[in-house]
Amino acid sequence: MLLSLVLHTYSLRYLLPAAVMLGTAPTYFLAWGLWRALSAVLPARLYHEVDDRLYTVYQSMVLFFFENYTGVEVILYGDLPKIKENVIYLSNHQCTVDWIIADMIAVRQNALGHVRYVLKDGLKFLPLYGWYFSQHGGIYVKRSAKFNERAMRDKLLAQVKARISMYLVIFPEGTRYNPEIPKVIANSQAFAAKEELPVLKHVLTPRVKATYVAIDTMKDYLDAVYDVTVAYEGTVDQNGQRKTAPSMTDFLCKECRKIHIYVERIDRRDIPEEQIFMKRWLHERFEIKDKLLIEFYEAKDPERRNKFPTNGFSSKLRLIKSLPSLLLLSGLTASMLMTETGRKLYVNTWIYGTLIGCLWVSIKA
Repeated sequence: MLLSLVLHTYSLRYLLPAAVMLGTAPTYFLAWGLWRALSAVLPARLYHEVDDRLYTVYQSMVLFFFENYTGVEVILYGDLPKIKENVIYLSNHQCTVDWIIADMIAVRQNALGHVRYVLKDGLKFLPLYGWYFSQHGGIYVKRSAKFNERAMRDKLLAQVKARISMYLVIFPEGTRYNPEIPKVIANSQAFAAKEELPVLKHVLTPRVKATYVAIDTMKDYLDAVYDVTVAYEGTVDQNGQRKTAPSMTDFLCKECRKIHIYVERIDRRDIPEEQIFMKRWLHERFEIKDKLLIEFYEAKDPERRNKFPTNGFSSKLRLIKSLPSLLLLSGLTASMLMTETGRKLYVNTWIYGTLIGCLWVSIKA
């Protein structure tokens, strides 16, 4: 009986945040859909400006749970600018929380609404979210030979033409680094050896296609590339072996005490333009990440372990940045669910919004 109560209490630690974040999705989707319809005859830039503001509201609510609710300590290193820029955000990839880390960085630059992702193609079928991410400027890509360079260029060029603020998130590894799936790591290292590139230990060998297309297409519009290295404290076992990074469920259960985020700003003019040279440049950037992570996880001096080899500082997200969005979206959702008409609208949004969204992304593909 006592064990059941403990397990039930533990589950509530993530069920409540998950219920609120998913439960407010139809409310957000309806607000966005109304604006999308009203803005159909307006310039694309105006649509995106309001869409960015709406997106800021939703993602601020998400950050309430992932930062304020969990109480995680965010430790920043490097040279994160305080101003908004048009950037490409390149990061190592370990878990689903990595997507939230991009929001954590962007909100500290007042650029949360500008975040757009390069996503794996299969994610386009997510209920409601899959369609919306595409409408918000996200780009779905397939790997290797199925990569559609023209489709990615066309979408990016349309956004550049509309002068849309860009905070484009790319994970060049293409999949997650997971110590529990050694085959993926071994294949990545074999690929590096085949390409006569240095073999990496704590990151996978990066693939250059999406990064090259993004930088090449937006080269006259970009200000910089943010090279981001993320480490989750507590992901090494007693034998010094690296463990799997926390999932969203683990994170919301407050199983990650600290996140260490190293940011290096690279001016666009310092990046080679030819793909063959950019491939080498990108690998060199991941060599730097690998060295940072080796120092983080394997430093012989215990005092230097679990930190990057430079001075960092703790950055706390103020409640004013997240709580109002939570109250607004949850309040609107609760009001909708209090009436029979509202409940029908809510359910129909989930059902028909998902069906129409899946049909839309399938046709566009």
